Amino acid sequence: MDAFSTSRRLVAEGLGTALLLAVVIGSGIMGERLAGGNVAIALLGNTLATGAALVVLIGVFGPISGAHFNPAVTLVAALRRDLPWRLALAYSVAQIAGAVLGVWAAHAMFGEPVLQVSTKLRAGGAQAFSEAVATFGLIATILGTVRFRSESTPMAVGLYITAAYWFTASTSFANPAVTIARSLSDTFAGIAPSSAPTFILAQIVGALLAAGVFAWLLKTERTS
Repeated sequence: MDAFSTSRRLVAEGLGTALLLAVVIGSGIMGERLAGGNVAIALLGNTLATGAALVVLIGVFGPISGAHFNPAVTLVAALRRDLPWRLALAYSVAQIAGAVLGVWAAHAMFGEPVLQVSTKLRAGGAQAFSEAVATFGLIATILGTVRFRSESTPMAVGLYITAAYWFTASTSFANPAVTIARSLSDTFAGIAPSSAPTFILAQIVGALLAAGVFAWLLKTERTS
């Protein structure tokens, strides 16, 4: 990443996150329209498109910016001193801005009103716990593969999110930028703004727990 300027890295984060949200929202709309009322089929379409897109987007933008697309991932990178705090803040702003633009792009592609606010409540302790677990697992996937098999990180992240859509009650947002942006879409993948703060807090908690656990788990032992 040293070969790329800060401006290019920020554009990569914003553009990558925008494309990710266009996939999340767009595939949700498409899935719901084609599923004939079968929510499981709609979710499956949403899941497969998102997981596949993550593999591609991380492969494309990873060498430029690290392909975080996620303020929780950026927070962990800053805590690990892999990224300066000032740049981490800029990354997060770019990710949120890109995510919102991606939602608007998806709306435009499907002839939906561009400006929307979600009415889909996702409340309760089980949902919050699901987000903490989902984000913990995402950070664990990233830290583990980067340490031992960095070339497999795009595939591992895509596969993890594909699985987490189905094993978590919240369908694994695991990303504060995604959560904020999805609150601006009253479609299949939306989340009501009143539900978003709890999701974001749970995501941060899950990320911090994973950072702490894996700082210990992956620490190199000194031999005498």
